[in-house]
Amino acid sequence: MSIPNNSRVAVHSKLTVVSSTPTEPGQAFPLSALDHAMGRHTLHIIFYYRSEQAGRIQFEPIRRSLSELLSLYPTVTGRLGRDGEGNWEVKCTDAGVRVLRAKVATTFDEWLRSADGEEEKDLAVWEDMPDDPCIWSPFRIQMNEFEGGGVAIALSCAHMLADPTFATLLIKSWTDAQRGEPIGHPPFIYPPALRSRPTSNATTKATAYYASKAKLEEPPPLNMATTTFNFSSSAIKRELSKIHAHCPEASPFDLLTALFWSRIHQTMAPKNDPKRSLSICTDFRKRLHAPLPYGYFGNTMLFSRLTLGAEELDGGDLGLVVRSVHSHTAGLEEEEFWSTINWFHSIKDEKGKFAPPFAMYGPELTCVDMEHLIAPSGPSGGAVEPLMYMAMFEKDVKPEHVSYLVGNVGGEGLILVMPSPEGGLARRVAVTLPEEQMVKLRENRAILSLEPTLILSRGR
Repeated sequence: MSIPNNSRVAVHSKLTVVSSTPTEPGQAFPLSALDHAMGRHTLHIIFYYRSEQAGRIQFEPIRRSLSELLSLYPTVTGRLGRDGEGNWEVKCTDAGVRVLRAKVATTFDEWLRSADGEEEKDLAVWEDMPDDPCIWSPFRIQMNEFEGGGVAIALSCAHMLADPTFATLLIKSWTDAQRGEPIGHPPFIYPPALRSRPTSNATTKATAYYASKAKLEEPPPLNMATTTFNFSSSAIKRELSKIHAHCPEASPFDLLTALFWSRIHQTMAPKNDPKRSLSICTDFRKRLHAPLPYGYFGNTMLFSRLTLGAEELDGGDLGLVVRSVHSHTAGLEEEEFWSTINWFHSIKDEKGKFAPPFAMYGPELTCVDMEHLIAPSGPSGGAVEPLMYMAMFEKDVKPEHVSYLVGNVGGEGLILVMPSPEGGLARRVAVTLPEEQMVKLRENRAILSLEPTLILSRGR
């Protein structure tokens, strides 16, 4: 996606940053079954630093720290290629990361007030992977400078290579290096960690769901709008107390997923099907018997389906929906994760090539749980904080906002429930819906009763 001529974002320079220590030649890392499954999508994360902070974030120093950091990330500076079976692998060529610099023709605060989710895309690099990606940089960074100060630093990548956790920690590690501190969550590059297991069941609820997704026709494209709702810790605490009798163990994710699912359902056109389904995306790094480090290179997300009757969503008793969401996510077992990997291996062709990817974010409404990113800030424990808001190029200079955007999201839409810089129970919920539905959602009384502030939500 090229930046339109009338955009307030103008790219003025491009360069390639390579690692300060050359990568050992000849290395190649195969992508896992779950990585291949994400081939339809791209991932984009934008870190916002406001004006009084931005004067301390100078390009040349952070370029040097990025070069030093990349010595630890040979899969980030490499290029995609095919192995002997026709599957994707990262060839560690040390070709570097593309970095773009841009100017934004407005102030930091005015951007957050006046931009919408569509215009926000101009702050990141959106490029389709070419047929032959041997010289194409799958990781790209765009540094955007606002008038009067303030910067937005965006990381873009092919979703095959990274999920939100790894991509978040790549930027956080960059900031650790910039401050001259140890890397809190170093990369863990070990492809065999997610190989198929011969003893794993390939006929679970998860595999049945993936098999059904693979058969779905892609819906026609719609004009989509994105709004981020910011909920305070006090508001979430108040709402959790109201549904405590139904689900005393409910988390902010359970509450907000139930709230937005039920309210989005009300904005949809009537359907003949009395059932309503929600796809829930859960990171499994720390839910495995042998947990993977946060810095695991690749994708560790499981998509599962929760189905309720339309009358249950319309019934007005939010606590019952919260309980259903909580029971579903708490009941996910490790076997579902491994069976999914086995299923993707089972549908390879006769030459051992993975089947073509299909839409993972959609076509049904999809909700992503990002609660796991509230985690210890370093390998030795320490404070439990939102990892994305620990990405500080200078001490105590935290991002004011972090946006997560996914490419090629269609169908019914996407909900991301994310930590907030406020900490505690506070959360930010980024919602992408067809434009007409978004207008109704922004006016929903049940959501507005929690007194959210809206970020990057101007309608067009």
